[in-house]
Amino acid sequence: MSRKMYNRPKAGPIKKCDPGWSSAFRLSSIGINRLINSGNLTLRALIILIATGAAASPLVAQAPPDQRPITDISLSDPDFHIQGEYAGSIRLAGCCRLVGVQVVANGEGRFQANVYRGGLPGNGYDGLVHYTLTGARSGEQVVLGGENLVVILQQGFAAVVRSSEGVRLGFLQPVKRLSARQGARPPSNAIVLFDGKNTDRLLNAKVTDDGLLEIGCETKEAYQNFTLHAEFRTPWLPFARGQNRGNSGFYLQKRYEVQVLDSFGLDPQFNDCGSLYKFKAPDLNMCFPPLRWQTYDIDFNAPRFSKDGQRTCKARITVRHNGILIHNRLELDNKTGGGSIEGPNPLPILLQNHGNPVHFRNLWLIDHDRSDNQFSSHVEENSTGRTEPILRQTDFLRDRNMRRADG
Repeated sequence: MSRKMYNRPKAGPIKKCDPGWSSAFRLSSIGINRLINSGNLTLRALIILIATGAAASPLVAQAPPDQRPITDISLSDPDFHIQGEYAGSIRLAGCCRLVGVQVVANGEGRFQANVYRGGLPGNGYDGLVHYTLTGARSGEQVVLGGENLVVILQQGFAAVVRSSEGVRLGFLQPVKRLSARQGARPPSNAIVLFDGKNTDRLLNAKVTDDGLLEIGCETKEAYQNFTLHAEFRTPWLPFARGQNRGNSGFYLQKRYEVQVLDSFGLDPQFNDCGSLYKFKAPDLNMCFPPLRWQTYDIDFNAPRFSKDGQRTCKARITVRHNGILIHNRLELDNKTGGGSIEGPNPLPILLQNHGNPVHFRNLWLIDHDRSDNQFSSHVEENSTGRTEPILRQTDFLRDRNMRRADG
């Protein structure tokens, strides 16, 4: 595939940027009427639904959906190929602005999306302003609306962004990202917990025919202070909500849970993916879409206790999700959720069984209590002490002749 950019529409001179981008989103009944009166019947119908707040319902009645979790992309429905990440620049407030969009499928042709200023989380998003869109499928197209933006999506096409007045603002390219930590090789002093075959260091381990580790196992040994690298993949469950959507977790010492969940495209909560369960939400939601491999790199310092059993130092944890720092030397007040009671004795690491088919691969750790290991993070830092961004984008569709969703 060509890597050249597609042709962009001609645009006038760029004005000095307005400090706030929401000023570009003024409601215009005239603009809505222009779209309704356009020649695109599908677009007209969906704009009417968005304007009346009815876009969450599919236009055509559908058969009762199969709500079983899907772990094989080839068995997914058409909505799976609309859900995902999009990025590019659009004209807002008289200037070009980089934006990222995460589109989440909610089953039966319903969708919601977050629009992020500056780019996708971990790739430009400033962490401040984002807007929510909702919409539905009609035939092959999906139209999302909100904040006086209209985004038209179709599999295999570039997404089209319009204002509520019908003005084309730009195009967004489908993006598939992967963590630069994906496939990280264990260093020479690491303990390999699972390499796709050997499960000698795990208890109750079950492996799929294609070499993936299933939920519910734990390490045979207990670890006190360590760095853990793990890769996981959540299933496709568009009809599920909350804690039923690809739930598992890494229970460090069976006490402190780093949550695993399909929280893609959501505002981070204290029980979402990357959270220290019901204790602290991640600083940034770095979830990828379901059925894409994700990584955790966790540095864990166990709490310290005096001889009489009194805690003298809290547990401390640093977590990088898909290579991006989401918890930095966070002190843990106590165990999390249903974890075991805190104590001086180390306990195994548990991969929680919450009934969802979450899978794992490439699990290894560095035991910092071994005399030949130094107590430091395996993720290298630059001379400024800041961790370099280690997220890269792949399959960035840049075909000059790429079709656009509105034709």
